[in-house]
Amino acid sequence: MLCCSDAGVNRLSSPTALEHGLIVANYGRHFLVEMATGQRVICHSRGKKSQGVVGDRVLWQASRDEGTIETIEPRRNLFYRRDEVRTKSFAANLDLVLILVAAEPAFSSSQLSRALIAAEAEHITPLIALNKSDMAEPFARAWDWLLPYRQMNYSLLPLSLKTKAAHDKTLLLAHLQGKTTLVLGPSGAGKSTLINLLALDAVAQTGEISQALRAGKHTTTSTTLYWADTVKSTALIDSPGFQEFGLQHIDAMHLAGYMPDIKINAAQCRFYNCTHLHEPGCAVIAALAASDGATGISADRYKIYGELFAELSRSKY
Repeated sequence: MLCCSDAGVNRLSSPTALEHGLIVANYGRHFLVEMATGQRVICHSRGKKSQGVVGDRVLWQASRDEGTIETIEPRRNLFYRRDEVRTKSFAANLDLVLILVAAEPAFSSSQLSRALIAAEAEHITPLIALNKSDMAEPFARAWDWLLPYRQMNYSLLPLSLKTKAAHDKTLLLAHLQGKTTLVLGPSGAGKSTLINLLALDAVAQTGEISQALRAGKHTTTSTTLYWADTVKSTALIDSPGFQEFGLQHIDAMHLAGYMPDIKINAAQCRFYNCTHLHEPGCAVIAALAASDGATGISADRYKIYGELFAELSRSKY
C-alpha cells in the first residue's frame, strides 16, 4: 500500500486507518509528517484553515497520493508571536527555546527580551547563547551587556561555533540532550552553523525535502525539525522570523509577570494594579537605583518594559 519516492517521502495509494505522526516541516497548508517507523509523508490540513505547526503530534489518514491531517493532539505549549495583522506560530511541544545572538553584528536587546517574554508566557525554558567568543573586544562588550539576564538567572552560554566547534557541540548537547528545542537567532548570529553542527545529516535532510517538493505544488519550508541523535530523543527546530517579534497576545497588565527582574520587585508595590510607570510607592521604580544588585533593574530593561507596556496598551483600543 505504501511506496517510497526517490526522495524517501512516502506516496499513498489507498485510504488507511488513522495513524500517529509528528509534523517535522511546515510549508503553509502542507506538512511533512514523520511516522514512528521514520518514514515521512506529505500531508495537507483538513478544511480551509492550516493550524498545524512543527512539533505537533497528529493523527493522519492516507488520501490519494498524500495524507490528510485529521486531528492535532493536545499541545503542551505553543511558541508564537502576534502583531496587529497576523499571528506567526513557530513550534509546539517545546522543552527549550535557544536564542542565539552574536558579538557581531550587534543584537537588539528589545528583540531578545520579546523572545524571552514569549517563552515565559508559555512556560518554556529559555537558553541564551552568545556566539563569536573569538572576537575578544566585541564579545566582552556583548557579555557585559547581557549582565542583567545573567542576574535574572537565565542560562547564558559563550560560543565560538566556527573556531571551537567540537567544544561547543559538547557544551550545547549537555543542555539540549533529550529535549525538543526551538532555535531562534537574527541574521549573522550563526544559526545555520549551529544547526549543521548538531543535527544529524542536516544538509541531506534539507536536500531530501527539496527533492520531494520539486513538483512546485508546495512552497519552500519555513520551519524544519532535525534530529540530533539516532534514537530521536533530541530535536532541533529551525525557524526564521526573529527580526520582528510582536507580543499583541499579552495583556499589558500581565507584562511584568513575564519579566523576572520586574516581577520580583512588582510584588512589593504599594498598589496591586500598579503599572510601574508613575505610581507612588512603586518598588519597580525604586529598584532602578539598585541596578547592580540581585533585585535591581537596569535602565535598558526598564526602558524596554515601558515601551512594551505602551505598545500593548495601544493595541487594545
